[in-house]
Amino acid sequence: MEGDFIKTNPWLLPLSWLYGLGVGIRNELFELGILKSRSFDVPVISVGNITVGGSGKTPHVEYLVELLKDSTQVAVLSRGYKRKSRGYVLAETDTPMKMIGDEPYQMKSKYPEVFVAVDKNRCNGIERLTTDEETKETDVVLLDDAFQHRYVKPGINILLVDYHRLIVYDKLLPAGRLREPLSGKHRADIVIITKCPKDLNPIDFRVLNKAMELYPFQDLFFTTLEYCDLRPVFKEEANKESIALDDIKQNNVMLLTGIALPEQMEIDLAHYIGEKEMTKLSFPDHHNFRKKDIANINATFEQMEQPKIIITTEKDCSRLIELEGLDEEVRKNIYVLPIKVKFMLGRGEQFNNKILSYVQKNSRNSILAKGKNDHKSKNSNYSGNRPRTISFRNY
Repeated sequence: MEGDFIKTNPWLLPLSWLYGLGVGIRNELFELGILKSRSFDVPVISVGNITVGGSGKTPHVEYLVELLKDSTQVAVLSRGYKRKSRGYVLAETDTPMKMIGDEPYQMKSKYPEVFVAVDKNRCNGIERLTTDEETKETDVVLLDDAFQHRYVKPGINILLVDYHRLIVYDKLLPAGRLREPLSGKHRADIVIITKCPKDLNPIDFRVLNKAMELYPFQDLFFTTLEYCDLRPVFKEEANKESIALDDIKQNNVMLLTGIALPEQMEIDLAHYIGEKEMTKLSFPDHHNFRKKDIANINATFEQMEQPKIIITTEKDCSRLIELEGLDEEVRKNIYVLPIKVKFMLGRGEQFNNKILSYVQKNSRNSILAKGKNDHKSKNSNYSGNRPRTISFRNY
C-alpha cells in the first residue's frame, strides 16, 4: 500500500520542528523576494523531490532526455553528489566517475550526445552551459535534483513522490525523511507519484489524488517502473551478452545494491527469480566501494550454489565498472538491470505534449522551434530575438 516504506522516529519530532522553522524562514525569504530566484532565457526543467533518498529522479530525467534529444540539444545539470572535483565540470565520454558522480556518469555513458555537467551552483552551471563555446548550442537544461535549489526559477518544476513513501504520511528531518514542509509541494507545476504498483485500481488513483491536495493548476501523473533484459557490466568478459528477464529464474541471484531504497527492487526481482535463491548484499546510497566491500562481494558470490549471477543497478554499475580486485568469476557473471519509466492511465502522451509545448515556446535553436520561427518570420513584427523563458503556468 502507499507509504508502506515510511519509518519515523517520534522522539526526534522536537528537532524536526526546529528544522522546519529554519526551512520555512528560508522559503519565506524567497517568497518575499529578499532571496532572489533567477530566470534564464533557455527552457529549464527541474526534476526533484522533497524527501531524502531515491524517488526515481534519474529514470525520469532519462525519460525527458529520450523525449527531447532527437529534436533539441539537451543539457543535464546535476550537483554531482560525492564527486572528487569542485566547481563546474563538463563531462566528456572519458571523464572518470569520481570527477562527476555516479548518476551524471551513468547519464553521459548512456547519452554521449547530451551535454552533462555538474555544479553545486546551478545558476553558474546554467550560465556556463549556455555561454561556453563548446555548449552554447544548448536548447534545454534539465536540472537533476534541484527542487530545493530556489536560486534558479525553472520554467517547469516537476516534483517526484515515491508511492511507497507518500509525503503526506511522512515527517520532517530528522524524525522522518522530508527535506521541507508539505507546503513545498505547491511550488510544483507537475507532480508525479512514482514507483506505483502495476495493479492499482481506479479507486486507488482517486484516493491518491485526494490525499495529495494539489492546487487546480498542478497536474498529477502516475508512473511505474519497467525492467529490461539484463546486460553485462563487463561486456568483454561476460559469459552472456544479455539475459532475458524470463531467464533469470534459471539462476541463483545475488542482488548487489548501493541505493537509497532497495526494498522495492527486491520485491520486484523476487517475481522473476521464482523458486531460486536470492542473496542480498546492500550498501548505502552512492556508496564508494572499499577493499573490504570487494572482498565481501567476492566471498559471498563464491559461497553461492551454481548456476549463479549477480544483478546490480545502473547507478551501481557506474561505480563497479572502475573497481579493481573483483574476482574473474564475479566479473564474468555480474549484470545490470536497466529500468525505464512508464506513465499509467494512458497519460504519457499528455505529459509529453506539456513538455514539448513548453520547450517549443521557449526554444532558440532546436528543430522544435524551427516551425515556430519560420511561421513568425513571415510576420514583419517578429524581430527574431531570442525570447525570455516564460513559466509553464503562463499557458
